[in-house]
Amino acid sequence: MRLHKVYHRFSLFSLTSPPFLLPPPSSTLFSHYSPPFLLSKRCRFSSRNPTQNHPFLQPMSTSRLHNLLPVGSIATEDAAVPNASVPTSEDDELNSGYRLPPQEIKDIVDAPPLPALSFSPKRDKILFLKRRSLPPLSELAKPEDKLAGIRIDGNSNTRSRMSFYTGIGIHDLKDDGTLGPEKSIHGFPEGSKINFVTWSKDGKHLALSIRQDQEDGVGSKLRVWVADVETGNARPLFQSPDVFVNAVFDNYVWVNDSTLLVCTIPASRGSPPKKPLVPSGPKIQSNEQKTVVQTRTYQDLLKDEYDEDLFEYYATSQLVLVSLDGNVKLFGEPSIYTSLDPSPDHRYILLSSYHRPFSFNVPCSRFPKKVDLWSADGKFVRTLCDLPVAEDIPIAFNSVRKGMRSLNWRADKPSDLYWVETQDGGDAKVEISPRDIVYTQAADAPEGEQPTVFFKLDLRYGGISWCDDSLALIYESWYKTRRVRTWLVAPGSDTTPRLLFDRSSEDVYSDPGSPMLRRTPAGTYIIAKFRKEDKDATYLLLNGTGATPEGNIPFLDLFDIDTGDKERIWQSNKEKYYESVVALMSDQTEGDLKVNELKVLTSKESKTENTQYYLQQWPDKNPTQITSFPHPYPQLASLQKEMIRYQRRDGVQLTATLYLPPGYDPSRDGPLPCLVWSYPGEFKNKEAAGQVRGSPNEFAGIGPTSPLLWLARKFAILSGPTIPIIGEGKEEANDTYVEQLVGSAEAAVEEVIRRGVAHPDKIAIGGHSYGAFMTANLLAHAPHLFCCGIARSGAYNRTLTPFGFQNEDRTLWEATDTYIKMSPFMAANKIKKPILLIHGEEDNNSGTLTMQSDRFFNALKGHGALSRLVILPFESHGYQSRESIMHVLWETDRWLQKFCVSNSSEDITSNNDESLGTEGSENKAVASGGGAVAELEDNGLISLHYYTRSSLCNNSYLKKLVARRTGAPPQHLRKHDWLILR
Repeated sequence: MRLHKVYHRFSLFSLTSPPFLLPPPSSTLFSHYSPPFLLSKRCRFSSRNPTQNHPFLQPMSTSRLHNLLPVGSIATEDAAVPNASVPTSEDDELNSGYRLPPQEIKDIVDAPPLPALSFSPKRDKILFLKRRSLPPLSELAKPEDKLAGIRIDGNSNTRSRMSFYTGIGIHDLKDDGTLGPEKSIHGFPEGSKINFVTWSKDGKHLALSIRQDQEDGVGSKLRVWVADVETGNARPLFQSPDVFVNAVFDNYVWVNDSTLLVCTIPASRGSPPKKPLVPSGPKIQSNEQKTVVQTRTYQDLLKDEYDEDLFEYYATSQLVLVSLDGNVKLFGEPSIYTSLDPSPDHRYILLSSYHRPFSFNVPCSRFPKKVDLWSADGKFVRTLCDLPVAEDIPIAFNSVRKGMRSLNWRADKPSDLYWVETQDGGDAKVEISPRDIVYTQAADAPEGEQPTVFFKLDLRYGGISWCDDSLALIYESWYKTRRVRTWLVAPGSDTTPRLLFDRSSEDVYSDPGSPMLRRTPAGTYIIAKFRKEDKDATYLLLNGTGATPEGNIPFLDLFDIDTGDKERIWQSNKEKYYESVVALMSDQTEGDLKVNELKVLTSKESKTENTQYYLQQWPDKNPTQITSFPHPYPQLASLQKEMIRYQRRDGVQLTATLYLPPGYDPSRDGPLPCLVWSYPGEFKNKEAAGQVRGSPNEFAGIGPTSPLLWLARKFAILSGPTIPIIGEGKEEANDTYVEQLVGSAEAAVEEVIRRGVAHPDKIAIGGHSYGAFMTANLLAHAPHLFCCGIARSGAYNRTLTPFGFQNEDRTLWEATDTYIKMSPFMAANKIKKPILLIHGEEDNNSGTLTMQSDRFFNALKGHGALSRLVILPFESHGYQSRESIMHVLWETDRWLQKFCVSNSSEDITSNNDESLGTEGSENKAVASGGGAVAELEDNGLISLHYYTRSSLCNNSYLKKLVARRTGAPPQHLRKHDWLILR
């Protein structure tokens, strides 16, 4: 993937493939305010507060916009009160305007962001791409058109909400590994927004897009600029000021060292189509052919003919071939071009495009797609494929589109194409061999010549790493079994392919690593082959994460492709630091590379030291530091981090990362309020589920909405406790989702209490998306574990996602009981602990419609649950603006302070009496699902050996815990039945 194909949202890019971007975590410097344009559309708040059940809480009003009416408190199931509440000044304060979190949290979020890095093709220069802080809400509030599954900024003719760089600095990377002085790219207007920064293939120029915020809508459109890397001088590429980039899909690409192919807005396009005041007819969709069409709950789809016209208007580009000296040539006819891919020898270009008829049922990625072959000077050669709309791809995992797919250039050949075609009709449920066939063909093949069958696969095709005629690696996988296989083939001979690796994708301990790639003079990336001075063998360099029971210990292995022997030539320091190999830097010579001349870029970090980058060169391997980034949040520089292991009652090993505030001493300070933040995962194997992932020495990166922010508020944070949902063999994992979820949560809570770092009455649970779904389920089915919950952007009613969700590929009608049982919406009447729901009003993630939180809150409110719903205007699935993020942090902190920090044992006891003291089968079923505690009557209290520090738990809590696990009512327990925990 080229750099300009990646929309800059500042996620961490992999450096084992181009473009070698290294963006550190972001933060912001924006001041708090309520902008004028938000006076009519602020955060929407709703609260439900049953004060009769919680005498320690102050009454709050229940306000909600639109059709959400206030509902009064419900004291008991058979005693109703009027649906009314009296607003107070406190309510007005809590339910209006944007708020700021406490200063200690705000300071971390407002820390200046560090730059991203990009290395030149020859590895002799580094770009420092400078970034701004969090955007203001006014940027998200700009108009956007939601069309065909994407969102378009019509003023800029780009994807909406696109981030940008604010400046570019260039440093020479000297032979000794040190950096030269910074040289700024200059010449563009002050305040310009920079995107799509790409190196020319020879590394002498940069192409970049420039836009500005102007109310006329013209200056906000993108223009292509080029910069001379040596001088830093930038200038517009086109002499005419009226040529703008269309960046809805692709944008521009270097065809050779001096020429770019640019997607431009057609000069004759005119004004956008206007929506008819009166429709020409009803909106009709028909399935009279009885076609089976099952799709996930995609959002922002086309709805009518007007949407079709508007999508076509914004997405259509005119390709223009332009040289650095200003020569311009139109290239083909206007079309909805989605990708531009020059051949390695610069003779041909692959053009992919969408065309009508569009679909109202699926996003544009499934629209009719055509791939054409053109010569680099603008002559049409032939159409390679023209695929119909793909509405009927089955929802089963590993199902794919029919026809040619993954059509690409061979990286090791001048202009050879390869692609794959399914043999099972794209349906993963069809049993057939082979399942996929890989084909190859030269671009200049005579018309009518049949392609060559390159390889046949029994699993689903997963990609190819090319090297030369003697070596290529082909990958295949199958989700249901988690099987992954790697084949070694010789493309230029009839040598029998050899199965190199055959393993489970879940078994991280067996991961051999991935071959390191080298850059070719043509700008492609191929497998790097190495030789030793004293041997004739050919080696690959495998770069692995090195997962072990002690955590990840990255490595480099020399792998003999003939014998399969391995030699470890580098490994991360495992005592204090976490190091990893980022990129190969010694790939400028022709032919096989020499091991004793190896040069790599590595990263190095520790629990308290943020990531820095180093050069290491063989044979001495002495690292040379090339960056000196300051610590992004020095106030937490001495935080405590530990990777902990514990066990679920069914024997599954679990892990989590425990963070403690700087200077905290459990023996001196006692147990802390604790925030548990997690996200469940699916597994097919218990042993694999229990494997350790991550490193105890990795730097604690803290994002703008990270739970680690509450370290500054003296919380213990249990981050990412593993919650494996396991379905071995033919078992479906989700059929026992609730039981396994509760069992994992119980084990995590028991462990932090056993360690004496978490107060048993002050443990909160939280998560985002599927983690929010988890949070609601835990409050419904394990109320004894947590005092409150925070659920962000979740889906709570699985009947609203009837054709699959997350890793579930059965339909609602195939697994009705599972869908119902997994839905916390169906258990809203069981939720008695305070729950804070937060959701972006413009959530476009499949399945997590904003309606999910709206309806869940209404269900909670209808049962008198203590709850609060915050809807964030203009925000999507993840939150972006400073106002929204700061407010989310304020809401979260307020919730934690009120229902976690201020929670008292008496209050929890009353709640535990309600949830644990009943003798109904409902609670017993939940307890049994949490780890088969029905068997404990014969085992005494052996399973409670975790609770060795009774001083950390109040006796009433322990008494109820023992009661829950033994089945005896608390009042019937004798003193020695629970004093054994001492």
